[in-house]
Amino acid sequence: MERLVLDIAHILAGGLVLVSIAMLYQDRLTSMINVFAAHAIVLSMAVAWQAWLQDAPHLYWTALIAIVFKAIVIPVGLHRIVRRLGIHRDIEAALSTGLTMMAAMGLVALSMALMLDVAAEADPLAREDLAFALAIVLIGLLVMVTRRNAVSQVIGFMSLENGLILAATAAKGMPLVVEISVAFSVLVAFIVIGVFLFRIRERFDSVDISALDDYRGERQ
Repeated sequence: MERLVLDIAHILAGGLVLVSIAMLYQDRLTSMINVFAAHAIVLSMAVAWQAWLQDAPHLYWTALIAIVFKAIVIPVGLHRIVRRLGIHRDIEAALSTGLTMMAAMGLVALSMALMLDVAAEADPLAREDLAFALAIVLIGLLVMVTRRNAVSQVIGFMSLENGLILAATAAKGMPLVVEISVAFSVLVAFIVIGVFLFRIRERFDSVDISALDDYRGERQ
């Protein structure tokens, strides 16, 4: 029974990694936003399972915050921003899909090798979930690096933060005040980013960051 409980925790954490990789495969903003919402749903499930496993009721609040803000409020807001700004729905990537997916697989392998070696003496549940969390953080950074659209980079940043939440919960939880402050920080950042995107669209008539290179005269 105990083995089954641990396997479910690992399946949920591994599922979060798979959704992160699926995010890299998307070539349209609307589908990428939807995948991010799925990312938040899987995160909330993983955190809720950890809450039950660790007998840590405060983690249920973390799961609730993730499902409300990251799976509903933020994706709905991003969809509205995309429609209101008339943003081009296709996402321009710095690398081909094949190279990006290979890089993601390499980051997952690196995370597993690094964390399983560094945390060899740690609790098996925490060690393996921390490896998954590191992979999610690195894939979030990869999304930010390989996507030229500002909205997709915002999504990469928020998926990275999901990995940090998974790491904190796997390491026997974190204080509720930290969870609440993280949630409000993300919400405030989302509002600021929304205003920022409106200003970019108003000034440059695009949210593609390559347009900034043209404006600065860095492209020939």
